[in-house]
Amino acid sequence: MTSRTKRTTVLRGARSRQLAAISVVAIAALGLAACSSGKSGSSNTPAPSSASNNTAPPATQAAPSGSASAAGGQLNGGKDVTLTWWHNANTDPGKSAFQKVADDFHAAHSNVTIEVHPFQNEDIKTKIPIALQGTPPDIFQQWGGGALAQQVQSGKLADITQYTQSWIGDLGKGAAGWAVDSKQYGVPYDYHVVGFWYRTDLFQKAGISDPPATLDDLLSDIQKLKAAGISPIALGGKDKWPDAFYWENFILKECPQDTVVSSLDAKKFTDPCFVKAGEDLKKLVDAKPFNPGFLSTSAQQGAGSSAGLVANGKAAMELQGDWEMAVIPPLTQDKEIASKMGFFPFPSVNGGQGTPGAALGGGDGFSCSTKAPDACAAFLQYLTSVPVETELIKATAITIPSNGGATDAISDPSLKKVLSYLQGVTYNQLYFDQYMTSAIGNAINDAVSNFMAGQGTPQSLADSVAKAAAQ
Repeated sequence: MTSRTKRTTVLRGARSRQLAAISVVAIAALGLAACSSGKSGSSNTPAPSSASNNTAPPATQAAPSGSASAAGGQLNGGKDVTLTWWHNANTDPGKSAFQKVADDFHAAHSNVTIEVHPFQNEDIKTKIPIALQGTPPDIFQQWGGGALAQQVQSGKLADITQYTQSWIGDLGKGAAGWAVDSKQYGVPYDYHVVGFWYRTDLFQKAGISDPPATLDDLLSDIQKLKAAGISPIALGGKDKWPDAFYWENFILKECPQDTVVSSLDAKKFTDPCFVKAGEDLKKLVDAKPFNPGFLSTSAQQGAGSSAGLVANGKAAMELQGDWEMAVIPPLTQDKEIASKMGFFPFPSVNGGQGTPGAALGGGDGFSCSTKAPDACAAFLQYLTSVPVETELIKATAITIPSNGGATDAISDPSLKKVLSYLQGVTYNQLYFDQYMTSAIGNAINDAVSNFMAGQGTPQSLADSVAKAAAQ
């Protein structure tokens, strides 16, 4: 699961350039798609030519035995310590799976107790910044990028470089997204890419044999679904960040990579391609594809959420990350729901000048407080080891693991398709509100939400970035 985290001040100079590098590297440069498997003498799907400059992580050994810390010797000097762990898997199967990870780690490290506190995804986003103003949890959800860089300035995050340098390479180049000034302040446990998740049975009912490849195809399929009495697209507009996924994806279809990254860093969307992206979005909105009341619908909370609508057959598709396959099952009584789900990338736009193979995504990870950094880092090493990530995949607690050696455990056909898609991604742009400061990121989300409600124009949508930056 993932979320859009908050930032409070502007990042400048070298820090902004670092975020640009992270944006380009994250996911596309992940070794998970090209790494060797954990099985001796076998390999996963070979790396695509478009990712030939990526470094594949080596096959990972068994989960750490727990006899020594990442730096050697007993954890926390052998003294008893309790670490509080905040994560966003507040429902099963993730909740139970993460609890088991904490219990098993304690069994191997009797002096380290992990006190688990699961929170709903939207709640944890607000709790973490507040906690960092006082005493933060010892292990907490971390999405990297601009939020991490800002949090480091609080002095409450531990630099765990010395404890991770011997194994962080197992997680691929994407782990750089959880580093600041070449210092590791967090560790990713899974990676994400955004695309459409759809009900294959509802597409079939509407007479749609293949998922749409272009915007024109999507608009045509929307009408077919409507004619069949099916709500085409579920949208959790209450949370706003799902709205922004649409404009951001259209931007990636209309604007070349260099234009996207340079404009994000300049905090000005002046290139005409950004207005074109808004015009594309207007075409989609004018087709009225969303569920009734989408502006007040949450993304992941309960059967009435956008994910819940798809889960219960009340909408045909939703634009979300691969975490959808972990979010949906608890929202329905349908035990066969996974077999009814399919995935397709965001459709292309005729005449668009976007970089081929560009996508939108990010990842989930954890950071450590300064309380017992060696113990926290050892826990994160254990969490991201091949055996543990393999079990988390089997439990549907995570989807695409950060440790490439665990990808053999992916058995769901849709997630296998996502993994294959990731192998062809040339650059995966970090979600805009994660890349930017909170003020600008929130302004983007607000502007897109208002646009979908019928307020504003493609030009005012593009202008919202510079307007927010000037305040």
